[in-house]
Amino acid sequence: MTDFGDFANIDIEQLMRRGDQQIEQMQQFERVLSDLVGRAQDEDRLVTVEYAGAGLRELELHPKAMRLSSGELAEKIKETIRAAAEDMQRLVEEASEEVFGKENDPMKLLKDPDAAMDRVREAEGLYNRTFDDVMAELGHIQKRLEGA
Repeated sequence: MTDFGDFANIDIEQLMRRGDQQIEQMQQFERVLSDLVGRAQDEDRLVTVEYAGAGLRELELHPKAMRLSSGELAEKIKETIRAAAEDMQRLVEEASEEVFGKENDPMKLLKDPDAAMDRVREAEGLYNRTFDDVMAELGHIQKRLEGA
């Protein structure tokens, strides 16, 4: 019997199920994202903002906001948009963790580049070992065929 190393231990059905599960999670995440809206209001309640995946969705100015100078109003609007975008980001992170789970949350990897690189290196090592096993087995097969 020929030793296939780690390659022989690959469960193709499990691999396919995991792939299907990841596709379903991505579809679920896309559905959840389409409904998320970040919201913010300045402390004086003069500016209200809604921020969604496509960007600024709603901007409401209280009539009293028109009493501010153009510079003050512009600053309040920018700060409130920034706060609504941060709220949207928080909602995305929560949804990502809920859909993918704490351990497999892709948003966590975006916040921690070192952890992302560790995962890449781990995958690369697994790929390299599997490739080496396959190439070694192909070498054995070739030698047997040449000897026959």
